[in-house]
Amino acid sequence: MKVLLLCHRVPFPPNSGYPIVVYNTIKGLLDLGVELTLFSLNNSKQYVDVDDIYDPVFEKINFHSFTVDIEVNVWDAFVNIFSNQSYNVSRYHDHDAEKVLENVLREQEFDVVQFEGLFVVPYLDTVKAHSKAKLVYRAHHIEHDVWERLAQGERFTPRRTYLEFLSRRLKAYETEQINRFHQVFAISNPDRQKLLLMGCQTRLDVFPVALDFSKYKIDTSKTSFPTLFHLGAMDWRPNKEGLEWFLDEIWPDIEELSGELRFYIAGKNMQKQFFEYDSDNLIVEGEVFDAVDFINSKAIMIVPLLSGSGMRVKIIEGMAMQKCIIATTMAAEGIDCKHGKDILIADTADEFYRSILKCITQPNKWQEIGKNARKTAEKHHEINANAKRMFDIYQELTVV
Repeated sequence: MKVLLLCHRVPFPPNSGYPIVVYNTIKGLLDLGVELTLFSLNNSKQYVDVDDIYDPVFEKINFHSFTVDIEVNVWDAFVNIFSNQSYNVSRYHDHDAEKVLENVLREQEFDVVQFEGLFVVPYLDTVKAHSKAKLVYRAHHIEHDVWERLAQGERFTPRRTYLEFLSRRLKAYETEQINRFHQVFAISNPDRQKLLLMGCQTRLDVFPVALDFSKYKIDTSKTSFPTLFHLGAMDWRPNKEGLEWFLDEIWPDIEELSGELRFYIAGKNMQKQFFEYDSDNLIVEGEVFDAVDFINSKAIMIVPLLSGSGMRVKIIEGMAMQKCIIATTMAAEGIDCKHGKDILIADTADEFYRSILKCITQPNKWQEIGKNARKTAEKHHEINANAKRMFDIYQELTVV
C-alpha cells in the first residue's frame, strides 16, 4: 500500500506534540510494510534543517519539503479582515509549494493521502485534481476551539475581539472542509463529539496519541524528590497562558511548603518573561536535549492548561514515564484517566495546592498513581495496535 502524508511542519526530530504524533504514525505504518511518502511544509516558525536529520525512520521514507514563511504580517492580517479566508490557515498556503506537491502526485500513484491537521487542507484541491487516492483528514485539534477558549480568557477587549474573529473564521473553514474527505480521524472522543456537532457526516474514527514504549525506559534511581516539573513548547499560547497562571496564582504558596522543593520548567522557545521567575526553588531550563531523561529525573508533572483542544502528548509521555500528573480538567480532556487513580485533577489554586501537598507528604501515593498511569498508557496508546487499526481502515477504504 502506498500512502502520502501531508504535514504543516517537519516531524523530525519528534520532540513535541505534533511531530511525535506524525512520527509514530510513520513508524507504525512502515513496520506494517506501507510504502510511505511525506510531503512537509517546512514553516518558518518551526524550521528544521533537513540536511541535519539523522534518523532510521527518515531513511525509510520518500521525503519532500517546501519552506514557507508563516510569520504574522500586520498588513496582511489587516487586509485579510476584508476577505472571507481564515488568516490562521491561509498563511500556510503557497503556490510554489502547490507545484512541488503536484509533481509528487504526478510521479507516483497513492492509495491513501492523509492530511495531518487543518493547516495542510488548503492543498486539498491540488490533491483532488491530481490523485484518485482515498482522502483522510486527521484533526490534531479542533482548531477554532483553541482560539475560542483563548478569546474567553483574554481581558484586553481589542485583542479578545480579534481572537473571537479569528475563531469564527476558523470554525467556518473547519466546518466547510470536514465533509470533503472519505475518512476523518479525531484524536479523542471529546473531539469526535465536537466534529459531529459541527456537522461531520464523513466516516469518523478516534485515533489517540500513540507511543513507542520501548523509548520510555524508567529508572527511579535517577528521580529526584521532592520535585515538580512542567514541560511544553512555550510558543503555544495555551501553554504560556496556563504556566503564567500557575506561577502567579499558585507557586508562591507552594514554594513555602518546603525549602527542599524544586520546580523545573522546560520547553522549546522559552519566553524571556519566564526567566524572571527564576529563583533557588524555581529553575527555568529552557529547551532540554532529551525530554525523556528530563521527565525521568523529576517526580511530579504539573499541567495547568486553561485552554486548548485535542490531546496533550506530554501528558501521555508523562504517564508512559510513570509520573504522577497533576493537571486541569482541560489538560486531561480526551485522555482515558481517572482522578485519584492514574492522575490528579486540579482546576483551582486550592486544588493544586492540596494535590501537591498530598504528593509531597505521601510519597507512596504519587508513586502508586504513576504506576497506574503507565498501565493506562500502555493499554490505550501503544504504537503497533494503533497503526494496525489505521492500516485496516486504509484497506477498507481502498476496497470500496
